[in-house]
Amino acid sequence: MKKSFLFFIFHLLFFISCVPAIDVFEKDIIIPKQQWQSDFQPQVDFTIQDTSSLYNIYLVLRHTDAYDYNNIWIKASVQQPGDASPRSQQYNVTLATNNKGWLGTGMDDIYQQMVLIQPQTKFSKAGNYHFTLQQIMREDPLLHVLSAGLRIEKVK
Repeated sequence: MKKSFLFFIFHLLFFISCVPAIDVFEKDIIIPKQQWQSDFQPQVDFTIQDTSSLYNIYLVLRHTDAYDYNNIWIKASVQQPGDASPRSQQYNVTLATNNKGWLGTGMDDIYQQMVLIQPQTKFSKAGNYHFTLQQIMREDPLLHVLSAGLRIEKVK
């Protein structure tokens, strides 16, 4: 009995050691009623422990084919650990072109776009980072947007 238990533990540890570490964080926030009000600002908190690595930061958007525009303007803000105020940047994200139609991946009438907004970013401080997303289009509410979020991947 003891030998079979040790055999099981050895194989379990061997299997766990063979599984590669997953260095990806993604969080998507559902937009209420598929109507993104400018005052609804999805928030994502992410903890950085490894400040020596580089990270790619993606904006992840999901919308229906009834969305009225080829693009979306997003204001992304990040507050670093210990900072009193966030830093913001605006992004004009292309969702469709006249030649290709909707970009990204689609299933039925839902499309998802993952756009690299900060390539090879190095976080200078370890701790909790607070991200906020805001749509800054002229139309308010912005109809047919299902979700918005961030994906953070460690560069290998």
